[in-house]
Amino acid sequence: MSAEPEPQPGEKSRSFRFPTAFTVLAAVLLLVWIASFFVPSGTYTKDSSDSPKPGTYHTLPWCSATLATSPALDVESPTESGQAPADAAAAPGATYGEAGLPCVDTSFTFRFKQLWDATPNGLYGLENVNGFVGPWEEGLLYGSAAIFLFVLAVGAFITVTMKTQAIQTGIGRLALRFRHSGSVLVAILMAVFALGGTSYGMWEETLGFFVLLVPLALALHYDRMVAAAIIFLGAGTGVIASTVNPFATGVASDAAGITIGDGIGLRIAMWFVLLALAIAYVLWYARRVRTTPEKSVVGVSPQDASEAESLISDVPALTGRQKLILVLFAGTFLLMIYGFIPWNDLWQEGFGKNFPLPTFADFYFPEAATLFLVMAVVIGLIARLGEEGTVTTIVAGAADFLGARTDHRPRARDHGRDEERHADFAGVSRAIAVTAFQSASGLVNLVTPTSAVIMGGLALSKIGYDRYLKFVWPYLIAVFVVVCAFIGISAATG
Repeated sequence: MSAEPEPQPGEKSRSFRFPTAFTVLAAVLLLVWIASFFVPSGTYTKDSSDSPKPGTYHTLPWCSATLATSPALDVESPTESGQAPADAAAAPGATYGEAGLPCVDTSFTFRFKQLWDATPNGLYGLENVNGFVGPWEEGLLYGSAAIFLFVLAVGAFITVTMKTQAIQTGIGRLALRFRHSGSVLVAILMAVFALGGTSYGMWEETLGFFVLLVPLALALHYDRMVAAAIIFLGAGTGVIASTVNPFATGVASDAAGITIGDGIGLRIAMWFVLLALAIAYVLWYARRVRTTPEKSVVGVSPQDASEAESLISDVPALTGRQKLILVLFAGTFLLMIYGFIPWNDLWQEGFGKNFPLPTFADFYFPEAATLFLVMAVVIGLIARLGEEGTVTTIVAGAADFLGARTDHRPRARDHGRDEERHADFAGVSRAIAVTAFQSASGLVNLVTPTSAVIMGGLALSKIGYDRYLKFVWPYLIAVFVVVCAFIGISAATG
């Protein structure tokens, strides 16, 4: 069975092209802003533990922006009026607004300013006691500046390491060793990708592996879909069952007011079950294609298989320097995982005493970002990229990741209050709400056409999106059922 014909040069495609993730996000932002004019603003009455009481939701009256965002200062000047930080208290004509007044400004001017400032406020805004966000507020950091820097640092680290060819060559050598044991190799690779997904949200980093795994899969008498599935279902399953993934579990746990260790037992159990399900599904399909190529959803050509065989045989041996780089690469992520896990909390819950090994007193996104930047420099020096080569690669890697995390990473506080409210109202723990949120996000991530990895990986594998949907939908249904069962049982048993 031959592969699907590709469009000829100059041939216009009449299929609908889904907008990019940035366009979708901008459209959603605009729609939510428009809805704010029609949906009344309101709040809940809080109990002694600062949790919302069910049935106490009430709308807020109108007031000026200054009173709505109190405590604040009124400062009149020839060019500006409105809020100012506390150090402007001595400014001429400065007066305090009434602190804590529960009201909202629904004027078009104020709402338009909120829309205009939404992007920078989401990055570095400050949130006051009434929940209003802006650069002039007093309170806690609302935006995702720390996470943003961490993402750029990870991008720089990954790019520098891949510049040395150590990752690509290492995977190639692993493939050569197990080329006659296809099932074993598929299981190992999926487990590796799943470990990356559950620990640090490995996703965009997988794009470099499609070119390598496609010829490998064809040489093993599988089809292109098997290669894509190893990556998609491996890393994707790890993201669904994220254990200490800072982009999903860490951010959502912080927003919900719990530690990243809360609910980790449930997520570890889910990881093993879902990974076993993913491996079994891919192996079932792979054996089916190997036995009966006509059942491939994408088609297999003898020419592809013969060319793939020659490509696999040309993988070079790992040099001593590349082996050292791989050790440092793996060690960096292991150190990050070790730092993110709240060992003392887990040991206190399980054994009633502190963790016996040394732990970090404070380790989160800022510390992890510095770790990756430092190790990017170390690997660049070991690889002899030079000062200019190392710096240039770090900058290029950070630039590549500027838009990479927009399609599946939860923002620091975007859903925090919803998670708190839904968990409290449903009578379940916030840890279960976090697990439900990250699992649903990861499940959608495997199929959304706005994902750069899904569409880019399919393009590199030369697989149509419709062919991928035909392959993956039974697995998505199975995962949905399993996750619902885990969460339902956990909620029922408390």
